[in-house]
Amino acid sequence: MSRSAKVFNTKLTQLLGIRTPVVLPPMAGAAGGKLAGQVTSAGGFGFLSASYGATPADFKQQLSFARSALQTPDSINSTAVEFPVGVGYLAWQLETPKSTVLELLPIALEHNIQAVWFAFGENLPQWIQFVRDHDRRLGNDKKTLIFVQISTVKEALVAANEWKVDCIVAQGVESGGHGAGYALPLQNLLPLVLAAMPADSPPILAAGGLANGAHLASVLTLGAAGAVFGTRFLFANDSLYSDLQRKALVSATSEMSVRSMAWDSARGTLGWPAGVDGRGLRNSTVEDFENGLAIEALQSKFQEAVKNQDIDRLIVWAGTGSIVEELHIEAIEHLETAKSLVM
Repeated sequence: MSRSAKVFNTKLTQLLGIRTPVVLPPMAGAAGGKLAGQVTSAGGFGFLSASYGATPADFKQQLSFARSALQTPDSINSTAVEFPVGVGYLAWQLETPKSTVLELLPIALEHNIQAVWFAFGENLPQWIQFVRDHDRRLGNDKKTLIFVQISTVKEALVAANEWKVDCIVAQGVESGGHGAGYALPLQNLLPLVLAAMPADSPPILAAGGLANGAHLASVLTLGAAGAVFGTRFLFANDSLYSDLQRKALVSATSEMSVRSMAWDSARGTLGWPAGVDGRGLRNSTVEDFENGLAIEALQSKFQEAVKNQDIDRLIVWAGTGSIVEELHIEAIEHLETAKSLVM
């Protein structure tokens, strides 16, 4: 049997009904409907982002793109049919006054998406209950799966034992985009989380600095049920990244990524919980921020860069370190090699 024909059997693949335990995270400005649908169609599972400034009309368009990319019969356009993609939300944004993000949560649920992903908020139980109440009102045994992103063992235990979530994403400090600066490296965090979990715990996903099939095989052998690949999918044609951003990623090394609040300060996207910042490629925006440039000047330079597409100041989120099919085959190869080491 070819490696491509072999399938994985983990808690995640069983939960989602997929063949490859690979998840596309809801990356704002990168993971739109087309990419999410393509990842699911390829055998993984795709999340799209309910991101900054998106109007209900914009969001519905992204959901439409996801349906089209799923390459399924026309009947899936009915909201009565399960929609096998997920949508990710920043919980703190759901609570921000005048934020349009709160409008996007019921829209996603009404479209019958398969899962939601919550991260970074003080009142996560409120939004978990919001989803559970929505499902209960439908009265048709529909259960929207709830993924919660965590950065510590304590958070993982609360998510599993108190919130009863369906999947836990353990995010190491290497992760691109926003994350907890106080998190451990993934290779330390993941074993600790797995050791603390009861036998009947929800699937645990590994996230942070993962780039290839060897990494997928590695976290699976540690006991994870699957892996989250962010930066790797930024190179996909259907990601929302521009050619300039992709070009910057191609020439980047791991030493060029840095954790900073520079980009959030420059574009005015503040309000993150304490300890959360973003990892991206170091550029002039970061240098000006570190050198104490006044916030007004920093924002003015950033706005000019957006207008001129000046990659030396724009955001290129990046972690340290078809795509789903490549990851599937590479991971199978490494797992088979590992199996041969034991006689």
